[in-house]
Amino acid sequence: MSRRKLDNIGVSAFCESMAMMIQSGIQTDEAISLLQSGESRTGGVLESALVGMKKSVEEGSTLSKAMEDSGIFPKYALRMVKTGEESGHLEDIMFRLSTYYADQKVIQDKIRNALIYPAAMLVLIIAVLVVMLALVLPSFVKVYDSMTGSLSSSAYNYINWAYGFCWFALILMIIVAVVLVIGLILWKTGKKDVVVNVLSKIPATSKILESMGMFRFTGALSTFLASGKLQDEAVLDSIPMTDCKPVEEKLKKCVRRMEEGHGFAQAAYDEELFEPVYGRMLLAGERSGNLDSVLEKLNSHLEDDCAARVDRLVGTVDPVLSFVLMVTVGLSLLSVMLPLIGMMSSIG
Repeated sequence: MSRRKLDNIGVSAFCESMAMMIQSGIQTDEAISLLQSGESRTGGVLESALVGMKKSVEEGSTLSKAMEDSGIFPKYALRMVKTGEESGHLEDIMFRLSTYYADQKVIQDKIRNALIYPAAMLVLIIAVLVVMLALVLPSFVKVYDSMTGSLSSSAYNYINWAYGFCWFALILMIIVAVVLVIGLILWKTGKKDVVVNVLSKIPATSKILESMGMFRFTGALSTFLASGKLQDEAVLDSIPMTDCKPVEEKLKKCVRRMEEGHGFAQAAYDEELFEPVYGRMLLAGERSGNLDSVLEKLNSHLEDDCAARVDRLVGTVDPVLSFVLMVTVGLSLLSVMLPLIGMMSSIG
């Protein structure tokens, strides 16, 4: 069994390819064979998994079971494929999964690209502070000593202040960098819950997590409803897909309202699960029998909302880091220049 998971774009491509072949009337085992022949030219994590999947399907296993045994597909995809098989809507579910994981890829790339500049700024600040402490400040001290024999106590106070300020800023930036590296390691090693719990306590990042959780929920709910599941069952099955506890708590309140006889749209509107304009969209969609299509549109809006929140966060962090860099360098240079100004004044 492969332990490395297939990335979002890989899952999207697999689901789309399978959906098109199933749509063309090709049997599952035959479709896997065709995919296998294509993967053998490119290699990758999917290639070895397809061998086992083909064997498993030929022995009578379902596609969802073969995918699960391969160990490379995310739980969400496995759950959806199984639902599609049980409902007879496998083709439609696979197409929806392809779109869902393509959207996930877009969001991930957006977040990754947005974080590159702040990370580069953080590295630059640390590098500049190291240079200031190791080269610039000592050079000024040597120059002053060679010019005057020794620095006065007041001049030394300026230099010491510059050293202290640079050391404080450097230690602070290193702590931030270490925290980010630890978070990245935890995320990569499968301990995302620890990172998510920390981020959920920070107002700026908690809103992003909630927006992404709602995006995953609406995508799952839309797919479950399209597969023919009853609304109550579809909502319950979609809650674990959010991967966000605050969103799960809100959804559980909606479920309790639904148990009292309300529809999902009304429950979501009463509990303010979505913004009012989206809540009214759901109410209109539910009453007209088009809840599934409205959820798809809402899912697109939530995707845009995730990207916008990330942009706003980065737009706040970038100026802060730039300000730290300018203030640190500016004040430090001013501190070491003050003794020189004093010398020039005494000479004049």
